[in-house]
Amino acid sequence: MSGYQPKDFIETAEGLIFAVVAADPEDQRVLSFLRYRRIPGGCQKLSTRNADELLKNHYPDYIHYSRARDVTLHGVHRDLVRIHHQPRKRLKEILVRAPCDGIEEKLQRLVGLFAAQGLDTSVLGVTGSLLVGAQNSGSDIDLLFYCPDSFRMAREIVKRLLQQHLLQALNESLWHDAYERRGCSLTLDEYRWHEARKYNKAAIEGTKFDISLITPEQWQDLLHYRKLHSCSLQVGIADDGHSFDYPARYLLRHPSVKEAVSYTATYLGQAERGEQVEIRGQLEVSALGHLRIVIGSDREATDEYIKVIESNSPP
Repeated sequence: MSGYQPKDFIETAEGLIFAVVAADPEDQRVLSFLRYRRIPGGCQKLSTRNADELLKNHYPDYIHYSRARDVTLHGVHRDLVRIHHQPRKRLKEILVRAPCDGIEEKLQRLVGLFAAQGLDTSVLGVTGSLLVGAQNSGSDIDLLFYCPDSFRMAREIVKRLLQQHLLQALNESLWHDAYERRGCSLTLDEYRWHEARKYNKAAIEGTKFDISLITPEQWQDLLHYRKLHSCSLQVGIADDGHSFDYPARYLLRHPSVKEAVSYTATYLGQAERGEQVEIRGQLEVSALGHLRIVIGSDREATDEYIKVIESNSPP
């Protein structure tokens, strides 16, 4: 094991902060996306476009072509990692001291609510702006779970606490904000319908929080894939057992394309077994002839999506 996991952050001597996207380095590089840079007085959050332009113009050595994934992304040589920001370590630090601001205070209360429902909070971490101390009054809370059973339990707890009004459903403003941040290829109504049934996000005292799962399985890195072309499918979901993993994996009822993989958070938990979906993404083939469709060849998954067209859930 390399010691890195998806949604860890790494920081370089230049004050560039990258979000890790894969556990195992490739060519001695930690695969990642640039998210923040240190500036006088704090951190600047970067869009994908701005991050790409910054690296292209000033730090081209951090741009990396991944042969295994047939995609260009960001990569930091392990020797150039100055700080490894670890979600579980950071959360433990926040929980044992007085909060620095209102967001940390809400984080402490949220973890307390989970603990009061019997959840083992030792399997939790925190990522996003809170991981590097870049939060502000408008920041979200991004909680990570490192145990599938605890994550499933947490979703049930979120559902129960919403019913008890100890947590709040997202209001119109928070839904619009979440949708704009995602920049996905669904309409707002489509995005909201899919998200509302996942119970992986809600609000605590007006602050949105998300919960997500990090698993140790490295099945996605066992084969090297080559991109073929864009592809659209209407297909049934045969298995959704790994739909909330990162990346998400769906087994498909299709004669040749047997799985869909999403590296974009929007499409985690997007569809359930037995549902019919429309998928648009990149068709890829392995050296063994294994076909899959990938949603998220860039961070926003521009013009790529998973959309339920025949649902198990009431409208």
